[in-house]
Amino acid sequence: MRPNTRVAALACAAAALAAVPAQAQAGRQEPLKHTARPTTSAITPQDLRTRLYIVADDSMMGRESGTRGNVMGTDYIAAEARRMGLQPAGENGTFFQTVPLVNIGVENATLSAGGQTFRAGTDFIPLPRYGTFLVFSERFNASSGVPVVYGGRIGDAASMISPEQARGKLVVFSMGAAQQGGPPPFAFWAGGRTFERYAEAAGIAIASLDITPEGLRDFFGEARTEMAGKQPQARPAPAGMIVTTAVAERLLGKPLAQAQMGEAGGTATGGFTWSTRPTPFPARNVVAVLPGSDARMRGQYVALGAHNDHVGMTHDAVDHDSVAIFNRLLRRGGAEGEPDSMTAEIAGRLRAALDSARRVSRPRVDSIFNGADDDGSGTVGLLEIAQQMAGMSTRPRRSMLFVWHTAEEKGLFGSEYFVDHPTVNRDSIVAQLNIDMIGRGGAGDVENGGPGYLQLVGSRRLSTQMGDLVEEVNRTGSHGFTFDYSMDATGHEAQIYCRSDHANYARYNIPVTFFTTGGHPDYHMLTDEPQYIDYEKMARVARFVSALGVQIANRDARLTVDKPGPGPQAPCRQ
Repeated sequence: MRPNTRVAALACAAAALAAVPAQAQAGRQEPLKHTARPTTSAITPQDLRTRLYIVADDSMMGRESGTRGNVMGTDYIAAEARRMGLQPAGENGTFFQTVPLVNIGVENATLSAGGQTFRAGTDFIPLPRYGTFLVFSERFNASSGVPVVYGGRIGDAASMISPEQARGKLVVFSMGAAQQGGPPPFAFWAGGRTFERYAEAAGIAIASLDITPEGLRDFFGEARTEMAGKQPQARPAPAGMIVTTAVAERLLGKPLAQAQMGEAGGTATGGFTWSTRPTPFPARNVVAVLPGSDARMRGQYVALGAHNDHVGMTHDAVDHDSVAIFNRLLRRGGAEGEPDSMTAEIAGRLRAALDSARRVSRPRVDSIFNGADDDGSGTVGLLEIAQQMAGMSTRPRRSMLFVWHTAEEKGLFGSEYFVDHPTVNRDSIVAQLNIDMIGRGGAGDVENGGPGYLQLVGSRRLSTQMGDLVEEVNRTGSHGFTFDYSMDATGHEAQIYCRSDHANYARYNIPVTFFTTGGHPDYHMLTDEPQYIDYEKMARVARFVSALGVQIANRDARLTVDKPGPGPQAPCRQ
């Protein structure tokens, strides 16, 4: 599942949790390795276990889109689809649809003032453009020198200079009092749109780098991935960078605390640009079809989807088990939030768990985000559903369209590209069922969790019939799930409805339902590995989704869309 915009950088900061210097078993349920066995047409925990230990193995290197690991993962999916007898429905008679991704990174970043040259990545970090989130120009040009001015404090409109005062200058801002000494300085992220008023400035420099978490620095400093040709709405904007207090003071020629709003500083020289290059390896959707049994209806499709990518690797290896124990005690939502405060009672439990772990096994150094639950669970669940349906004596009346989307973690790019460039008639897709993170949901993961816990999102947003059918199949098929609809609430702060691939199908008024067992301490962490998965639970969810897909495929009439959709160009709204 794609992280919240706010926590995207926190996911990159997972390595910082390795401050706990030991290893631990962390409630391990399964062995570290599993011997693969032949899969059957039935959806079984054993088959899911076999598949997930392949898909989420270290050899897949975190399956990040545009990398060799993701190519390996999609090769495996396509090979399995071929073995099951599914028909290729990608491009040029293959199972693949290539999504044109590019990496965008900064080049030749320089900055000097007061006779001193500053180091990119250490003294200052250029800020990229992130759609409507961070609005900055992708080019800073001060090769001939530009004057510096102190712009005031971010977040306090009365303490920020006018656009006229900023014209043609590098404007240095400090963090407002509300941000100093508090949580990581996300305030200037939310203020990105604020800086549009300074479109005629040469650039914006925010003095906060020395209080910015290391993971956040890495997030800004690394290349980002976008879909080629997909650019944010063009708006005038200045270049942006975050700088240390020392750099800000050199730019201004005086201590930051003594600077007055609108006061002139020195002269800055330098520049940077953001360049675009294709990803090293192709990013691919895997698309397969199981033809329907009814000649009149096989031209219609029930789409079932999961995403085949995760977030790759980190450069800084950490102790896996220490992170696992730390998260279970202090960071129960994984990368979805910041750790709880350390109390004496928690510290004692942490110390005891770590001491116990030292007696059981050696430290295990880890640098791979395996993504077993996110979304290895959906990926292999979809394979099992496909194999089950392919083995039916009587196949569903409508055709089943299986799409393993790429680049969900990058911004739902794979599903966006598929619905905008479908390999089947888009109007023939009668519904889309999305499975993303279906391998957890226990009492230690979510409130009220357990064997029957399942979150549903979007099931009645476009079609009342869809929502009713989901409930009916659960009841009449004795699947025994208790549905949690809380994450589907309009405006919910977690924004789950907009964070997985179903949202792109809904743009085209295709009824959707998103199935997930929810978050947990290993979400977007190095510890999301196959040994922590509940395979019995995952099999139950996959059987339920399969049964629902068959019911939709066998209906005489398409599901009625009785509620207004957002429209293809509209932004997603929770």
